[in-house]
Amino acid sequence: MRLPVSAHPLLTRPQFVHAGALALLCLLAVAWRSPQVVAQDQPLTATARERMHQSEQWAQIEPHLPDPATATPQLLEMQADILRARRFPEDAMDYYRYAIARGGNVAGLTNKLGLAELEMSNIQLARLYFQKAVKLDRKNADAWNNLGAAEFVDGKDSSALTDYQRAVKLNKHKAVFHANLANAYFSTKDYRGARHEIATALELDPQVFEQTGTGGVAAHVLSSRDLAQFSFEMAKMYARTGMVDQMLHALAKAAEAGMDVQVEMRHDPALAPFEMDPRVVVLVHNAQVLRGGRPATVSTANPAAAQKPPLME
Repeated sequence: MRLPVSAHPLLTRPQFVHAGALALLCLLAVAWRSPQVVAQDQPLTATARERMHQSEQWAQIEPHLPDPATATPQLLEMQADILRARRFPEDAMDYYRYAIARGGNVAGLTNKLGLAELEMSNIQLARLYFQKAVKLDRKNADAWNNLGAAEFVDGKDSSALTDYQRAVKLNKHKAVFHANLANAYFSTKDYRGARHEIATALELDPQVFEQTGTGGVAAHVLSSRDLAQFSFEMAKMYARTGMVDQMLHALAKAAEAGMDVQVEMRHDPALAPFEMDPRVVVLVHNAQVLRGGRPATVSTANPAAAQKPPLME
């Protein structure tokens, strides 16, 4: 399971933050960034960036980079997006700043600077950028969603929930916002709210919880019980819409997190016919092997949380 963020970040709570690299500041940034952000930046060593610039990929990119002094802000922003996609985040941040200096949309570009920080696991810096973005544009749904992502991985679940709710209120038609909100509801033990958001997200985009990469869902850390319940609820939704492969995948996640899925399936009309399906029998067996042969211990009827914290992938 992954948690979506708008316009491309990938994240999880600090102790499980995925590896990234981060951020060489350019002098141009100082002209517009707040003192708070400037003071907290932690640039990479020149050697690290130089190593990245010695790659064959950079040799192909560099001759085509637009001139920051003459290019349009739209072209500079597009170039920054390309650099981020090709895993040159420090250079991407430079070009976002060039775009700002050339008169680009400050709120949107600030949001993208936050995304670059977030992708490189600089959660605190990312949050500062997102906070600035929503101050500049209170109706920027993407920035509210991304602020929620930064808050969530920093352990501020209630703030994240509020931010995601704002994003959904501003744009009800974006599946990733509802998927994020569902995760936040589960984290705050509002399972009814989570079920509603899962259903809405799947209605808008049946693949939203299966996506990877840009626009997909980044990892959240939940307790074993929450992960099991979340996956089981998704399995029910998939079963009701005839998405059998996705249903089996979700059941496997629930089983791996410790749920006795065959027992729980008996109580759901959509899942009950699959209780003794050979594929379900196999995934339950595999889950027990992955857990070292231990019997399933998590049930939706048993509120005792299992150990923390597996990652939803």
